[in-house]
Amino acid sequence: MFNKILVANRGEIALRVIRAAREMGIASVAVHSTADSDAMHVRMADESVCIGPPSSQQSYLSIPAIIAACEITGAEAIHPGYGFLSENAGFVQIIEDHGLTFIGPTAEHIRVMGDKITAKDTMKALGVPCVPGSDGGVPTLEDAQRIGAEVGYPVIIKATAGGGGKGMKVAHSAKDMERAYQTARAEGKSNFGNDEVYIEKYLTTPRHIEIQVFGDGKGRAVHLGERDCSLQRRHQKVFEEAPGPSITEAERARIGKVCADACANINYIGAGTIEFLYEKGEFYFIEMNTRLQVEHPVTEAIFGVDLVREQIRVASGMPMSFEQDDLVINGHAIEVRINAEKLPNFSPCPGKITQYHAPGGLGVRMDSALYDGYKIPPYYDSLIGKLIVHGRDRPEALARLNRALGELIVDGVDTTIPLFHALLQEGDIHSGAYNIHWLEHWLETNLGDA
Repeated sequence: MFNKILVANRGEIALRVIRAAREMGIASVAVHSTADSDAMHVRMADESVCIGPPSSQQSYLSIPAIIAACEITGAEAIHPGYGFLSENAGFVQIIEDHGLTFIGPTAEHIRVMGDKITAKDTMKALGVPCVPGSDGGVPTLEDAQRIGAEVGYPVIIKATAGGGGKGMKVAHSAKDMERAYQTARAEGKSNFGNDEVYIEKYLTTPRHIEIQVFGDGKGRAVHLGERDCSLQRRHQKVFEEAPGPSITEAERARIGKVCADACANINYIGAGTIEFLYEKGEFYFIEMNTRLQVEHPVTEAIFGVDLVREQIRVASGMPMSFEQDDLVINGHAIEVRINAEKLPNFSPCPGKITQYHAPGGLGVRMDSALYDGYKIPPYYDSLIGKLIVHGRDRPEALARLNRALGELIVDGVDTTIPLFHALLQEGDIHSGAYNIHWLEHWLETNLGDA
Protein backbone atom coordinates (compact mmCIF):
# COMPACT_ATOMS: atom_id res chain seq x y z
CA MET A 1 0.00 0.00 0.00
CA PHE A 2 1.11 3.57 -0.68
CA ASN A 3 2.45 5.77 2.11
CA LYS A 4 1.65 9.05 0.38
CA ILE A 5 -0.44 10.07 -2.63
CA LEU A 6 -0.75 13.37 -4.47
CA VAL A 7 -4.18 14.59 -5.56
CA ALA A 8 -3.90 16.34 -8.92
CA ASN A 9 -7.17 18.23 -8.68
CA ARG A 10 -9.12 20.79 -6.67
CA GLY A 11 -12.49 21.44 -5.06
CA GLU A 12 -14.86 18.77 -3.79
CA ILE A 13 -13.27 15.87 -5.68
CA ALA A 14 -9.83 16.63 -4.25
CA LEU A 15 -11.38 16.71 -0.80
CA ARG A 16 -13.16 13.43 -1.51
CA VAL A 17 -9.87 11.68 -2.35
CA ILE A 18 -8.07 13.18 0.65
CA ARG A 19 -10.75 11.85 2.98
CA ALA A 20 -10.52 8.33 1.53
CA ALA A 21 -6.74 8.38 1.87
CA ARG A 22 -6.94 9.50 5.48
CA GLU A 23 -9.30 6.64 6.34
CA MET A 24 -6.75 4.26 4.80
CA GLY A 25 -3.88 5.74 6.81
CA ILE A 26 -2.28 7.26 3.71
CA ALA A 27 -0.76 10.75 3.79
CA SER A 28 -2.07 13.18 1.15
CA VAL A 29 -0.53 16.01 -0.84
CA ALA A 30 -2.71 18.76 -2.26
CA VAL A 31 -1.59 20.84 -5.22
CA HIS A 32 -3.08 24.26 -5.83
CA SER A 33 -2.88 27.42 -7.86
CA THR A 34 -2.34 30.80 -6.23
CA ALA A 35 -6.09 31.37 -6.57
CA ASP A 36 -6.75 28.30 -4.42
CA SER A 37 -4.35 29.01 -1.57
CA ASP A 38 -7.23 29.13 0.92
CA ALA A 39 -9.22 26.25 -0.60
CA MET A 40 -10.57 23.54 1.66
CA HIS A 41 -8.62 20.73 -0.04
CA VAL A 42 -5.41 22.61 0.74
CA ARG A 43 -6.42 22.97 4.38
CA MET A 44 -7.41 19.32 4.75
CA ALA A 45 -4.39 17.67 3.12
CA ASP A 46 -1.31 16.65 5.09
CA GLU A 47 0.89 18.71 2.77
CA SER A 48 0.32 21.20 -0.02
CA VAL A 49 2.34 22.55 -2.92
CA CYS A 50 1.59 25.64 -4.99
CA ILE A 51 2.06 24.70 -8.64
CA GLY A 52 1.33 27.94 -10.48
CA PRO A 53 -0.86 30.96 -11.14
CA PRO A 54 -4.68 30.86 -11.48
CA SER A 55 -4.76 29.73 -15.11
CA SER A 56 -5.43 25.98 -15.33
CA GLN A 57 -2.90 25.70 -18.15
CA GLN A 58 -0.20 26.99 -15.82
CA SER A 59 -1.25 25.04 -12.74
CA TYR A 60 -3.66 22.07 -12.69
CA LEU A 61 -2.80 21.16 -16.29
CA SER A 62 0.95 21.67 -15.86
CA ILE A 63 2.42 18.17 -15.93
CA PRO A 64 5.98 19.28 -15.04
CA ALA A 65 4.69 21.16 -11.98
CA ILE A 66 2.70 18.14 -10.77
CA ILE A 67 5.62 15.75 -11.26
CA ALA A 68 7.89 18.20 -9.42
CA ALA A 69 5.41 18.32 -6.53
CA CYS A 70 5.64 14.52 -6.27
CA GLU A 71 9.43 14.66 -6.21
CA ILE A 72 9.45 17.41 -3.57
CA THR A 73 7.03 15.63 -1.25
CA GLY A 74 7.93 12.00 -1.89
CA ALA A 75 4.45 11.07 -3.08
CA GLU A 76 4.42 7.62 -4.68
CA ALA A 77 1.14 7.82 -6.59
CA ILE A 78 -1.16 10.38 -8.21
CA HIS A 79 -4.96 10.40 -8.09
CA PRO A 80 -6.34 12.63 -10.88
CA GLY A 81 -9.96 13.03 -9.71
CA TYR A 82 -12.04 13.93 -12.75
CA GLY A 83 -11.53 16.65 -15.34
CA PHE A 84 -8.13 18.30 -15.83
CA LEU A 85 -5.58 15.51 -16.55
CA SER A 86 -7.72 12.54 -15.52
CA GLU A 87 -8.03 11.20 -19.08
CA ASN A 88 -4.71 12.36 -20.50
CA ALA A 89 -2.80 9.31 -21.71
CA GLY A 90 0.42 11.31 -22.10
CA PHE A 91 0.23 12.32 -18.43
CA VAL A 92 -0.12 8.68 -17.38
CA GLN A 93 2.89 7.70 -19.46
CA ILE A 94 5.02 10.45 -17.92
CA ILE A 95 3.95 9.37 -14.43
CA GLU A 96 5.05 5.82 -15.16
CA ASP A 97 8.33 7.02 -16.71
CA HIS A 98 9.12 8.77 -13.40
CA GLY A 99 8.56 5.59 -11.40
CA LEU A 100 5.25 6.78 -9.98
CA THR A 101 1.82 5.10 -10.00
CA PHE A 102 -1.26 6.52 -11.67
CA ILE A 103 -4.41 5.70 -9.72
CA GLY A 104 -6.54 4.84 -12.71
CA PRO A 105 -6.48 2.93 -16.01
CA THR A 106 -3.48 2.38 -18.25
CA ALA A 107 -2.36 4.96 -20.78
CA GLU A 108 -3.42 2.62 -23.57
CA HIS A 109 -6.97 2.22 -22.28
CA ILE A 110 -7.31 5.98 -21.87
CA ARG A 111 -5.96 6.53 -25.39
CA VAL A 112 -8.30 3.97 -26.99
CA MET A 113 -11.42 5.18 -25.18
CA GLY A 114 -10.52 8.85 -25.62
CA ASP A 115 -10.96 8.59 -29.37
CA LYS A 116 -14.68 8.14 -29.98
CA ILE A 117 -14.28 6.21 -33.22
CA THR A 118 -11.65 3.81 -31.86
CA ALA A 119 -13.71 3.36 -28.70
CA LYS A 120 -16.79 2.46 -30.70
CA ASP A 121 -14.89 -0.01 -32.85
CA THR A 122 -13.32 -1.57 -29.76
CA MET A 123 -16.62 -1.91 -27.95
CA LYS A 124 -18.36 -3.33 -30.99
CA ALA A 125 -15.66 -6.01 -31.24
CA LEU A 126 -16.20 -6.81 -27.55
CA GLY A 127 -19.93 -7.37 -28.07
CA VAL A 128 -21.17 -4.05 -26.70
CA PRO A 129 -24.22 -2.73 -28.65
CA CYS A 130 -23.57 0.51 -30.54
CA VAL A 131 -25.63 3.24 -32.21
CA PRO A 132 -25.96 2.79 -36.01
CA GLY A 133 -23.77 5.25 -37.90
CA SER A 134 -20.50 5.74 -39.75
CA ASP A 135 -17.80 3.09 -39.41
CA GLY A 136 -15.17 5.75 -38.79
CA GLY A 137 -14.36 9.37 -39.47
CA VAL A 138 -16.36 11.24 -42.08
CA PRO A 139 -13.84 13.27 -44.12
CA THR A 140 -16.15 15.12 -46.53
CA LEU A 141 -19.59 16.69 -46.64
CA GLU A 142 -20.49 14.35 -49.48
CA ASP A 143 -19.68 11.35 -47.25
CA ALA A 144 -21.77 12.88 -44.48
CA GLN A 145 -24.74 13.34 -46.79
CA ARG A 146 -24.47 9.75 -48.05
CA ILE A 147 -24.30 8.32 -44.50
CA GLY A 148 -27.20 10.52 -43.40
CA ALA A 149 -29.32 9.09 -46.18
CA GLU A 150 -28.28 5.51 -45.35
CA VAL A 151 -28.84 5.77 -41.57
CA GLY A 152 -31.94 7.93 -41.85
CA TYR A 153 -32.54 11.36 -40.34
CA PRO A 154 -32.22 12.75 -37.78
CA VAL A 155 -28.49 12.12 -37.24
CA ILE A 156 -25.95 13.66 -34.89
CA ILE A 157 -22.48 14.73 -36.00
CA LYS A 158 -19.86 14.39 -33.25
CA ALA A 159 -16.27 15.52 -32.97
CA THR A 160 -14.03 12.48 -32.56
CA ALA A 161 -12.11 14.13 -29.72
CA GLY A 162 -15.17 15.89 -28.31
CA GLY A 163 -16.69 15.98 -24.85
CA GLY A 164 -18.87 18.09 -22.57
CA GLY A 165 -21.37 18.72 -25.36
CA LYS A 166 -18.85 20.52 -27.59
CA GLY A 167 -18.55 19.48 -31.21
CA MET A 168 -22.00 17.86 -31.33
CA LYS A 169 -24.62 19.00 -33.83
CA VAL A 170 -27.93 17.49 -34.96
CA ALA A 171 -29.09 17.39 -38.56
CA HIS A 172 -32.85 16.82 -38.60
CA SER A 173 -32.99 16.55 -42.38
CA ALA A 174 -30.74 16.52 -45.43
CA LYS A 175 -30.93 20.30 -45.73
CA ASP A 176 -29.47 20.67 -42.21
CA MET A 177 -26.44 18.50 -42.91
CA GLU A 178 -24.02 21.06 -44.33
CA ARG A 179 -24.45 23.50 -41.43
CA ALA A 180 -24.30 20.78 -38.76
CA TYR A 181 -21.30 19.06 -40.35
CA GLN A 182 -19.25 22.22 -40.76
CA THR A 183 -20.12 23.53 -37.28
CA ALA A 184 -19.21 20.25 -35.56
CA ARG A 185 -15.86 20.19 -37.37
CA ALA A 186 -15.13 23.81 -36.48
CA GLU A 187 -15.96 23.25 -32.80
CA GLY A 188 -13.83 20.11 -32.72
CA LYS A 189 -10.90 22.03 -34.18
CA SER A 190 -11.21 25.04 -31.86
CA ASN A 191 -11.87 23.08 -28.66
CA PHE A 192 -9.81 19.93 -29.12
CA GLY A 193 -7.38 20.63 -31.96
CA ASN A 194 -8.98 17.90 -34.07
CA ASP A 195 -11.69 18.47 -36.69
CA GLU A 196 -12.45 14.81 -37.42
CA VAL A 197 -16.12 13.92 -36.94
CA TYR A 198 -18.29 10.85 -37.08
CA ILE A 199 -22.04 10.34 -37.50
CA GLU A 200 -24.62 8.41 -35.49
CA LYS A 201 -28.36 7.92 -35.70
CA TYR A 202 -30.02 10.52 -33.47
CA LEU A 203 -32.47 8.79 -31.17
CA THR A 204 -35.52 10.96 -30.51
CA THR A 205 -36.59 9.96 -26.97
CA PRO A 206 -33.65 8.16 -25.34
CA ARG A 207 -32.57 8.08 -21.74
CA HIS A 208 -28.92 8.45 -20.76
CA ILE A 209 -27.94 5.28 -18.90
CA GLU A 210 -24.41 4.59 -17.73
CA ILE A 211 -22.94 1.40 -16.27
CA GLN A 212 -20.35 1.65 -13.51
CA VAL A 213 -17.58 -0.90 -14.03
CA PHE A 214 -14.51 -1.77 -12.01
CA GLY A 215 -11.56 -3.97 -12.96
CA ASP A 216 -8.45 -5.31 -11.26
CA GLY A 217 -6.24 -5.15 -14.36
CA LYS A 218 -5.75 -8.91 -14.23
CA GLY A 219 -8.78 -10.11 -16.17
CA ARG A 220 -11.44 -9.71 -13.48
CA ALA A 221 -14.12 -7.03 -13.64
CA VAL A 222 -17.54 -6.35 -12.14
CA HIS A 223 -20.37 -3.92 -12.77
CA LEU A 224 -22.11 -1.84 -10.12
CA GLY A 225 -25.43 -1.36 -11.85
CA GLU A 226 -26.57 1.70 -13.74
CA ARG A 227 -27.13 5.40 -13.20
CA ASP A 228 -29.78 7.38 -15.03
CA CYS A 229 -28.36 10.77 -16.03
CA SER A 230 -31.11 11.81 -18.45
CA LEU A 231 -31.80 15.24 -16.95
CA GLN A 232 -29.31 17.32 -18.89
CA ARG A 233 -28.86 20.86 -20.10
CA ARG A 234 -26.79 21.23 -23.27
CA HIS A 235 -25.39 17.73 -22.74
CA GLN A 236 -24.34 18.61 -19.17
CA LYS A 237 -25.80 16.40 -16.44
CA VAL A 238 -27.59 18.11 -13.56
CA PHE A 239 -29.54 15.30 -11.84
CA GLU A 240 -28.42 11.68 -11.53
CA GLU A 241 -29.95 8.66 -9.84
CA ALA A 242 -29.41 4.98 -9.23
CA PRO A 243 -30.87 2.60 -10.01
CA GLY A 244 -32.49 3.89 -13.20
CA PRO A 245 -36.28 4.16 -12.83
CA SER A 246 -36.82 2.69 -16.30
CA ILE A 247 -34.44 -0.28 -16.10
CA THR A 248 -35.62 -3.78 -15.20
CA GLU A 249 -33.57 -6.29 -13.22
CA ALA A 250 -33.22 -8.44 -16.32
CA GLU A 251 -31.97 -5.51 -18.43
CA ARG A 252 -29.53 -4.51 -15.67
CA ALA A 253 -28.10 -8.02 -15.44
CA ARG A 254 -27.83 -8.32 -19.21
CA ILE A 255 -26.09 -5.04 -20.02
CA GLY A 256 -24.06 -5.15 -16.82
CA LYS A 257 -22.58 -8.52 -17.73
CA VAL A 258 -21.80 -7.32 -21.25
CA CYS A 259 -19.89 -4.34 -19.83
CA ALA A 260 -18.08 -6.30 -17.12
CA ASP A 261 -17.03 -8.97 -19.62
CA ALA A 262 -15.75 -6.31 -22.03
CA CYS A 263 -13.60 -4.76 -19.28
CA ALA A 264 -12.32 -8.15 -18.15
CA ASN A 265 -11.33 -9.04 -21.72
CA ILE A 266 -9.08 -5.97 -22.03
CA ASN A 267 -7.68 -6.23 -18.47
CA TYR A 268 -9.15 -2.89 -17.51
CA ILE A 269 -7.99 -1.55 -14.13
CA GLY A 270 -9.86 0.74 -11.78
CA ALA A 271 -13.13 2.62 -12.13
CA GLY A 272 -14.78 3.29 -15.47
CA THR A 273 -18.17 4.20 -16.82
CA ILE A 274 -19.68 2.88 -20.05
CA GLU A 275 -22.36 5.28 -21.28
CA PHE A 276 -25.38 4.38 -23.36
CA LEU A 277 -28.44 5.87 -24.94
CA TYR A 278 -31.39 3.69 -23.97
CA GLU A 279 -34.61 3.58 -25.97
CA LYS A 280 -37.40 1.00 -26.22
CA GLY A 281 -35.50 -1.64 -24.27
CA GLU A 282 -32.28 -1.32 -26.29
CA PHE A 283 -28.88 0.03 -25.23
CA TYR A 284 -26.59 1.91 -27.63
CA PHE A 285 -22.96 2.62 -26.62
CA ILE A 286 -21.86 6.24 -26.90
CA GLU A 287 -18.59 6.49 -24.94
CA MET A 288 -16.51 5.20 -22.05
CA ASN A 289 -15.15 7.48 -19.36
CA THR A 290 -11.89 6.04 -18.02
CA ARG A 291 -12.09 7.77 -14.66
CA LEU A 292 -14.25 8.39 -11.64
CA GLN A 293 -17.50 10.17 -12.51
CA VAL A 294 -18.93 13.26 -10.83
CA GLU A 295 -22.01 11.19 -9.99
CA HIS A 296 -20.17 8.22 -8.45
CA PRO A 297 -21.69 8.87 -4.95
CA VAL A 298 -25.12 7.54 -5.95
CA THR A 299 -23.54 4.20 -6.83
CA GLU A 300 -21.64 4.20 -3.55
CA ALA A 301 -24.88 4.86 -1.69
CA ILE A 302 -26.86 1.94 -3.08
CA PHE A 303 -24.02 -0.58 -2.94
CA GLY A 304 -22.30 0.57 0.27
CA VAL A 305 -18.85 0.71 -1.33
CA ASP A 306 -16.11 3.37 -1.45
CA LEU A 307 -15.02 3.60 -5.08
CA VAL A 308 -12.08 5.90 -4.34
CA ARG A 309 -10.77 3.53 -1.69
CA GLU A 310 -11.11 0.70 -4.19
CA GLN A 311 -9.22 2.70 -6.84
CA ILE A 312 -6.34 3.18 -4.44
CA ARG A 313 -6.35 -0.50 -3.44
CA VAL A 314 -6.11 -1.94 -6.96
CA ALA A 315 -3.57 0.68 -8.06
CA SER A 316 -1.31 -0.48 -5.23
CA GLY A 317 -1.58 -4.08 -6.42
CA MET A 318 -4.17 -5.32 -3.94
CA PRO A 319 -7.18 -7.35 -5.12
CA MET A 320 -10.67 -5.93 -5.37
CA SER A 321 -12.48 -6.21 -2.05
CA PHE A 322 -15.74 -7.44 -3.63
CA GLU A 323 -16.99 -9.83 -6.28
CA GLN A 324 -20.07 -9.56 -8.48
CA ASP A 325 -22.22 -11.66 -6.15
CA ASP A 326 -21.39 -9.30 -3.26
CA LEU A 327 -22.94 -6.34 -5.05
CA VAL A 328 -26.60 -6.11 -4.11
CA ILE A 329 -28.62 -2.92 -4.61
CA ASN A 330 -30.01 -1.35 -1.45
CA GLY A 331 -32.60 1.39 -1.96
CA HIS A 332 -32.41 4.41 -4.23
CA ALA A 333 -30.04 7.39 -4.43
CA ILE A 334 -30.19 10.78 -6.17
CA GLU A 335 -27.55 13.45 -6.73
CA VAL A 336 -28.09 17.04 -7.80
CA ARG A 337 -25.22 19.25 -8.92
CA ILE A 338 -25.08 22.63 -7.21
CA ASN A 339 -23.40 25.21 -9.45
CA ALA A 340 -22.53 28.82 -8.78
CA GLU A 341 -24.59 30.06 -11.69
CA LYS A 342 -27.22 32.75 -12.21
CA LEU A 343 -30.57 31.65 -13.57
CA PRO A 344 -32.13 31.68 -16.11
CA ASN A 345 -29.03 31.89 -18.30
CA PHE A 346 -26.80 29.69 -16.14
CA SER A 347 -23.99 32.25 -16.32
CA PRO A 348 -21.07 31.63 -13.91
CA CYS A 349 -21.38 33.49 -10.63
CA PRO A 350 -18.08 33.56 -8.71
CA GLY A 351 -17.88 35.51 -5.48
CA LYS A 352 -17.67 35.33 -1.70
CA ILE A 353 -19.76 32.86 0.31
CA THR A 354 -21.30 34.87 3.14
CA GLN A 355 -23.10 31.93 4.73
CA TYR A 356 -22.94 28.18 4.13
CA HIS A 357 -24.90 25.46 5.87
CA ALA A 358 -24.84 21.86 4.68
CA PRO A 359 -27.95 19.72 5.17
CA GLY A 360 -27.73 16.62 7.33
CA GLY A 361 -29.74 13.79 8.76
CA LEU A 362 -30.34 10.21 7.77
CA GLY A 363 -29.39 9.39 4.17
CA VAL A 364 -27.97 12.84 3.32
CA ARG A 365 -24.44 13.49 2.01
CA MET A 366 -23.05 16.83 0.89
CA ASP A 367 -19.82 16.75 -1.11
CA SER A 368 -18.53 20.30 -1.20
CA ALA A 369 -15.42 22.33 -0.48
CA LEU A 370 -17.38 25.44 0.55
CA TYR A 371 -17.10 27.25 3.89
CA ASP A 372 -18.20 30.61 5.31
CA GLY A 373 -16.07 33.36 3.78
CA TYR A 374 -14.72 31.24 0.93
CA LYS A 375 -14.21 33.14 -2.33
CA ILE A 376 -15.23 31.12 -5.39
CA PRO A 377 -12.58 31.94 -8.02
CA PRO A 378 -13.67 32.81 -11.57
CA TYR A 379 -11.12 30.57 -13.26
CA TYR A 380 -12.61 27.11 -12.92
CA ASP A 381 -15.77 25.04 -13.35
CA SER A 382 -18.84 26.44 -11.60
CA LEU A 383 -19.64 23.19 -9.73
CA ILE A 384 -19.48 24.00 -6.01
CA GLY A 385 -21.22 21.02 -4.46
CA LYS A 386 -23.14 17.79 -4.88
CA LEU A 387 -26.12 16.94 -2.72
CA ILE A 388 -26.68 13.18 -2.50
CA VAL A 389 -29.61 11.50 -0.79
CA HIS A 390 -30.38 7.83 -0.18
CA GLY A 391 -33.72 6.25 0.69
CA ARG A 392 -35.36 2.85 0.89
CA ASP A 393 -37.04 3.54 -2.45
CA ARG A 394 -37.35 6.32 -5.03
CA PRO A 395 -40.29 8.16 -3.41
CA GLU A 396 -38.41 8.28 -0.11
CA ALA A 397 -35.26 9.53 -1.85
CA LEU A 398 -37.22 12.30 -3.58
CA ALA A 399 -38.84 13.33 -0.29
CA ARG A 400 -35.43 13.35 1.39
CA LEU A 401 -33.99 15.44 -1.43
CA ASN A 402 -36.79 17.98 -1.03
CA ARG A 403 -36.14 18.18 2.70
CA ALA A 404 -32.35 18.46 2.28
CA LEU A 405 -32.64 21.20 -0.34
CA GLY A 406 -34.73 23.15 2.15
CA GLU A 407 -31.89 22.96 4.68
CA LEU A 408 -29.10 23.86 2.27
CA ILE A 409 -27.92 27.47 2.56
CA VAL A 410 -25.42 29.02 0.12
CA ASP A 411 -25.53 32.80 0.43
CA GLY A 412 -23.44 35.43 -1.32
CA VAL A 413 -23.65 34.04 -4.85
CA ASP A 414 -26.40 32.83 -7.14
CA THR A 415 -26.74 29.06 -7.41
CA THR A 416 -28.82 26.44 -9.19
CA ILE A 417 -30.59 25.42 -5.96
CA PRO A 418 -33.88 27.10 -7.06
CA LEU A 419 -33.85 24.95 -10.20
CA PHE A 420 -34.12 21.78 -8.14
CA HIS A 421 -36.84 23.20 -5.91
CA ALA A 422 -38.83 23.85 -9.09
CA LEU A 423 -38.11 20.46 -10.65
CA LEU A 424 -39.36 18.65 -7.57
CA GLN A 425 -42.79 20.18 -8.20
CA GLU A 426 -43.04 18.43 -11.57
CA GLY A 427 -45.08 15.25 -11.94
CA ASP A 428 -42.72 13.87 -14.59
CA ILE A 429 -39.84 13.99 -12.12
CA HIS A 430 -41.79 12.00 -9.56
CA SER A 431 -42.97 9.45 -12.11
CA GLY A 432 -39.57 9.22 -13.80
CA ALA A 433 -41.18 9.95 -17.18
CA TYR A 434 -38.39 11.95 -18.81
CA ASN A 435 -35.64 11.55 -21.40
CA ILE A 436 -32.50 13.47 -22.36
CA HIS A 437 -34.53 16.23 -24.05
CA TRP A 438 -37.03 16.77 -21.22
CA LEU A 439 -35.06 19.33 -19.21
CA GLU A 440 -34.25 21.60 -22.12
CA HIS A 441 -37.91 21.67 -23.15
CA TRP A 442 -38.87 22.42 -19.55
CA LEU A 443 -36.30 25.22 -19.31
CA GLU A 444 -37.59 26.83 -22.51
CA THR A 445 -41.12 26.84 -21.09
CA ASN A 446 -40.35 27.78 -17.50
CA LEU A 447 -37.11 29.81 -17.56
CA GLY A 448 -36.91 30.95 -21.15
CA ASP A 449 -33.56 29.19 -21.52
CA ALA A 450 -32.79 27.36 -24.75
